[in-house]
Formats: sequence, C-alpha cells, structure tokens
Amino acid sequence: MRLVLAVMALSVLGYCKDETVTGYGGAEAVWHLESLDGAAFPARATLMFPAEGELAGEAPCNRYSGRQTVPYPWFAAEAVVATKRACPELAEEALYLTALAEMTLVEVLGNVMILSNDAGREMVFRAGE
Repeated sequence: MRLVLAVMALSVLGYCKDETVTGYGGAEAVWHLESLDGAAFPARATLMFPAEGELAGEAPCNRYSGRQTVPYPWFAAEAVVATKRACPELAEEALYLTALAEMTLVEVLGNVMILSNDAGREMVFRAGE
C-alpha cells in the first residue's frame, strides 16, 4: 500500500521520467546529419529536441519544427512544419524531410544517433555545435 501511495505521489508531483528520445540523451545536442541510407548527405541538416515531445532543426534551406511524443526507442516526426525559403538545395531538403517522416526507431549511442525503419532506411547523425 505504501508503494502505491509513493508512486501516486511522485506522479502527482511531476517526477515521471521523459520517455521520449529527449529523456534518453537526445536533448543534449544539436544533431548533424552525416549519412542517409549509407551515403554521405551532401548538405547541412540538423535535428534537435528542445523540450520533451518537441523536435526542431534546420533542413538545407528552411527551419522546421514538430512533435516527437512516442516512447524511446520508437520515433515519429509528427506535425512537422517548415519555413518556405527557396535555395539551390531544395531537392536535398525534400529528401531529408521525407526520410525524417519515414523513421520509426531511434538509438542514441553517445555522440551518435541513428534513426531507422523496418524498410531498411537509416539516418546517421553526430552531435556537434
């Protein structure tokens, strides 16, 4: 009975651990895309987790933001919106944002983060400035 009361008290006080990638090391860095499906990515793209349930970053041309609320190790880029600037790297941006939307798993290994899906697609990010 005491254990049940303790668990209830902790949840009421907000001591529940963040179960998204933010709570498993994802929030501590700006993640730079190094490769997409095994090939070096030719443009600059970043991914961040600024707060629990949020994602944001810079695609090659535009800033974007959205939600990521599924529990680790699952991943889902939801409700992603982006600014609408044009640039010479719009094709790379489309590849990046499409791949990001298709990812379903995440693994944070120190300064490397891997997003992947059951179809064999993979995005490898490295933590940086």
